[in-house]
Amino acid sequence: MSGMFGFIRKVRSNPQILKLTLIIAVGFLSIAFILISPEGLLGKADALGYAVCHRIDLRSFHLGDRPLPLCARCTGMYLGALLGLVFQFWVGKRCSGTPPRRVIVVFVLLGLAFALDGVNSYLTLFPGLPHLYTPQNALRLATGSGMGLTIAALLYPSFQQTIWSEVRETAALQNLRQLFGLIFLAGVVNGLVLTQNPLILYPFALLSASGVLVLLTMVYTMLWVIVLRRENSFARWHELRMFLLVGFGFSLLQIFLIDIGRFLLTGTWDGFKIG
Repeated sequence: MSGMFGFIRKVRSNPQILKLTLIIAVGFLSIAFILISPEGLLGKADALGYAVCHRIDLRSFHLGDRPLPLCARCTGMYLGALLGLVFQFWVGKRCSGTPPRRVIVVFVLLGLAFALDGVNSYLTLFPGLPHLYTPQNALRLATGSGMGLTIAALLYPSFQQTIWSEVRETAALQNLRQLFGLIFLAGVVNGLVLTQNPLILYPFALLSASGVLVLLTMVYTMLWVIVLRRENSFARWHELRMFLLVGFGFSLLQIFLIDIGRFLLTGTWDGFKIG
């Protein structure tokens, strides 16, 4: 036991050993995830979606005879979040300000639409319960993407405020014109998904699943920067690489543990069964 504590003290006192330890730990975790998750790129994507989504067959789009890694709503949400993050980086690099009120109102409406459609869809799981309308995957996709854009609008400025030593205090999304341009792009993405063309669905399936890892990595990176009191102390991306590695590691650990727990309970990598 004393040897273990001595090793821990040595690691904490030597930054190079600490970095090497972190790299090895994340490497082992990544290898374990690859070995335990289903085979193939889509299998790995399934495992990412498995940690956050019910993956019900009837509520998912299909690539051939297999459902996508995420249900229709989650597919829209994570594609929308990725699109929102990329768009804000493009139009407002290192912008940390809060969007104007009229833009926030639109995001609130998108969030309410997501909640309403989700509750309505949930009620249909119980025969006899009243609901407003018959749910459709196209509507799940649309409201999910709206929620994804909302998540990105919250996460992007929070990340900038937490990480960088120098930021622009203006909002990335400064007006309704920019916002509606972003919503239009989300509509284009949704339209492409709705074609259900395998050549389109395959990369989108991988992108949506990777969105789970991207969002979690950003959140955990911010968390560890705050915990270690390193807020606003980074000027370049390469200075942040070890925190990004830790964020990625904890994201993968969360996904890995949820996957194992769910698999032990259900005995399958498939989605929940209804009907």
